Amino acid sequence: MADKPVILTVDDDPQVLGAVARDLRSRYGEDYRIVRADSGASALEALGELKGRGTPVALLLADQRMPKMDGVGFLSEAMKSYPDAKRALLTAYADTDAAISAINSSKIHYYLLKPWDPPEEKLYPVLDDLLSDWRANYRPPFSGIRILGDRWSPDGHELRDFLARNQVPYRWLDVEADDEAKTLVESEDITPEMLPVVIFEDGARLEKPTVLELAQQAGLKTEADSEFYDLIIVGAGPAGLASGVYGASEGLKVALLDAEAPGGQAGTSSRIENYLGFPVGLSGADLARRGVSQAKKFGVELITPQLVTGLETKEAYKIIELASGASLSSHALVIATGVQYRKLNVPGLESLTGAGIYYGSSIAEAVACEGEDVYIVGAGNSAGQAALYLSGFANSVTLLVRGGDLESKMSMYLVERIREADTIHVALNSEVTEVHGEGHLEAITLDCDGDTVKKPTSALFIFIGASPSTDWLGDAVARDDKGFIYTGTDLPDACNWTLERDPYLLETSIPGVFAAGDVRSTSVKRVASAVGEGSIAVQFIHQYLADVGA
Repeated sequence: MADKPVILTVDDDPQVLGAVARDLRSRYGEDYRIVRADSGASALEALGELKGRGTPVALLLADQRMPKMDGVGFLSEAMKSYPDAKRALLTAYADTDAAISAINSSKIHYYLLKPWDPPEEKLYPVLDDLLSDWRANYRPPFSGIRILGDRWSPDGHELRDFLARNQVPYRWLDVEADDEAKTLVESEDITPEMLPVVIFEDGARLEKPTVLELAQQAGLKTEADSEFYDLIIVGAGPAGLASGVYGASEGLKVALLDAEAPGGQAGTSSRIENYLGFPVGLSGADLARRGVSQAKKFGVELITPQLVTGLETKEAYKIIELASGASLSSHALVIATGVQYRKLNVPGLESLTGAGIYYGSSIAEAVACEGEDVYIVGAGNSAGQAALYLSGFANSVTLLVRGGDLESKMSMYLVERIREADTIHVALNSEVTEVHGEGHLEAITLDCDGDTVKKPTSALFIFIGASPSTDWLGDAVARDDKGFIYTGTDLPDACNWTLERDPYLLETSIPGVFAAGDVRSTSVKRVASAVGEGSIAVQFIHQYLADVGA
């Protein structure tokens, strides 16, 4: 049986150390092994022994004021052996400045103040959150889904990206480079025409599956349990998840549908650092995971992948048509389909999409960029976050910016970090004019301030503006000339509003149909504002339901 993950606590005061260990064991002893150390040096020695045995370490909790080696010093050293372990500092009020500084300088995840009584209020909530994050990213010896394929297969990329964004653990096996993959190809009689092949833990296998077939076999919920709901939400990005959480927590029967995966465009972000309450930042995947867990806790029915193809109204009811041919009805509807990155209009690009050219910072492809020179098109926050993330894998990252500066579109904290990064290069007044490759990307041609240059590369990531995902609405809902949805007082006079009252703040041209997040005309394109709009929409939904007596 595999060793339990370890929680290591360090304090030179025997009474404090005993009290911390007691509280940790009471809460976490069933799932974790609690290890104590009375100094930084002895704790590092214990970590060395754990490392030698291959024992995972989930959390390091250290007192700040210790002789010879303080808590920050220990946690900084411990990070070398266990970089993925969560690091927390236990400190007195007088040492809070040092603790806050350590969040940036030593990458401490959190600090806790003494005394921590009662632990149910001051200790466990913080540690629960840290351990939940660690569990989400921990990769134990693998026995789950395996995908066999060619690195440059667009179909294989789509399957990997889908599983990664839906938080389904899998292992990728490259049939050209992985010995295990070659053995499986031979033993399972797999031919190139069958690839990509997905093999499940029970031995079941799918050859060239669609995303929907993969989702069904992997156990994701792809169909609704009911035909009618109080509230249907289309789009499970930050706005949709927020609407789901607030609606279900207030007693509404809620269905939340997404064509791809929870998190939306934000879910592909490698690091969000300006979201309130997360001083060390969090990834889009973390945000999506937390939102999904919260929504399910309150009973939201999350259905994915499920593409919505149309909307109609019948009296006070809202009816959505699905690509499967089915339909669902509700009293109220929230459209939170967000935006998609615009396509780059460059010769040769379409045939290489998914084979070296990617829209968004694909986590599934980041590891494959190790040691390579990669390029990013874009100048917004998403492009900046991707540059910082990919720089942890690639030999170099070049940010191609069409304009003459970064500051006009990117948050200053990202601009400063990019300038400090030795492996990130910024090419201003630059754009891609052509891409080259047979079967996969091999090079790109650039116009750099009037000069034409050709650069070899195997990866190009694109973040150019955003287009709303609203084509499925047709003429049913009033939209601006770019497809964004009008709401509230922004509704044009020609929309034929049918009620005596004015539209509510986030209400569309159809009473009872609301829009939230990036899909809405004039919205602020930020995660926090999307979450705010998603939650506020529920307040107006309750008012609408009261209006119609639902």
